[in-house]
Amino acid sequence: MPAKKPSLIGGALLIAGTVIGAGMFANPTATSGIWFIGSLAVLVYTWFSMLSGGLMILEVNTHYPYGSSFDTMVKDLLGKGWNIVNGLAVAFVLYLLTYAYIFVGGNLTAQAVGSLSASEQPLYVGQLLFTAVFAGCVWLSARLVDRVASVLLGGMIIAFLWATGGLLGSVQVPVLLDHTAPADAAYWIYIAAALPVCLASFGFHGNVSSLLKYFQHDAPKVAKALWLGTLIALAIYVLWQLAVQGNLPRSAFAPVIAADGDVGVLIENLAKYVQVGAMGKILSFFAYMAIASSFLGVTLGLFDYLADMFKFADDFAGRTKTAAITFLPPLLLCLWLPTGFVTAIGYVGLAAAVWTSIVPAMMLYKARKKFGTSDNYRVYGGVWLMVWVFVFGVVNIAAQLLSQWGWVPVFKG
Repeated sequence: MPAKKPSLIGGALLIAGTVIGAGMFANPTATSGIWFIGSLAVLVYTWFSMLSGGLMILEVNTHYPYGSSFDTMVKDLLGKGWNIVNGLAVAFVLYLLTYAYIFVGGNLTAQAVGSLSASEQPLYVGQLLFTAVFAGCVWLSARLVDRVASVLLGGMIIAFLWATGGLLGSVQVPVLLDHTAPADAAYWIYIAAALPVCLASFGFHGNVSSLLKYFQHDAPKVAKALWLGTLIALAIYVLWQLAVQGNLPRSAFAPVIAADGDVGVLIENLAKYVQVGAMGKILSFFAYMAIASSFLGVTLGLFDYLADMFKFADDFAGRTKTAAITFLPPLLLCLWLPTGFVTAIGYVGLAAAVWTSIVPAMMLYKARKKFGTSDNYRVYGGVWLMVWVFVFGVVNIAAQLLSQWGWVPVFKG
């Protein structure tokens, strides 16, 4: 019997699960300076720009053989120099995220195993167990990743609505629109802090080639999955902004900002204005599923990128070799240096802007000159869209650097 074709919903949920990580908890804090209306504008701007960058990668990818990924495309279109720059940016972001997810997911797994066994478990037990289970899914097949990610995202949506239902029902428009702010209150001067965090909240570009391979080069179907998956993520982000910034006044955000957006501190301060009930425990379930889902999506993209780079076959031996170089380096580094990612993770947005915006725009320009119009798929827009996405990447790099160097205003509540 012929193999069942992958479903559009499954692909969309894989993208949504990759995009919605535990990092979404940072969004209300990062956007507290520009507040709700500003955060909506930045989220929609970022969503459109990141989606467009992903669709550019998709169009370019249709000109290359089955299984081709960034390494093949960038080397052919932009040359070895850009391929090295892009390769370093891709490896930095995807390996660092894998490392961070193993650390956080492993910690939560160790706590869960400890509570079930009534004995405290060391961190490395949780890290090994978390990696073995979810890395095993990626090693086995993209179809299994699709199924597991769909279950995880379903659980995430239920947990999210359960946790925030009360908050959404108690949103106060004066709080949401910051009516009590002084007449001279500034908002847009704080946009530089918001942009890189929102960019990092819409990362899925490492999965475009994986989805095209999974959907057997049905590019229009992949495009629909990217649209639907990113729109699901955008809807959840907007609801989360609404739930938090519609109940906790902007003037009361100082303790949350001081704690770098810690969820526990956020809930503690929300409790002063609205009933939160078991929100903390439910959000911990949400966070675990978000971490696991993002781990699957990120590492599937890294897995296929490395397979393309090293030309490993898509058989048992080839997938085993690819899995080894995908998962062993971040796992071993996490076991040896469990919190080493804290300093580097601040630069994820900067590196991600290179291969999610700047390189896709340049590749599409070169691909249309070299190949002409793709018969399989053509992204909307012309040169104006390439310029838009390229500038989006440059603006985010500038915002990241200015924020890191302390050259832009910082909202402190």
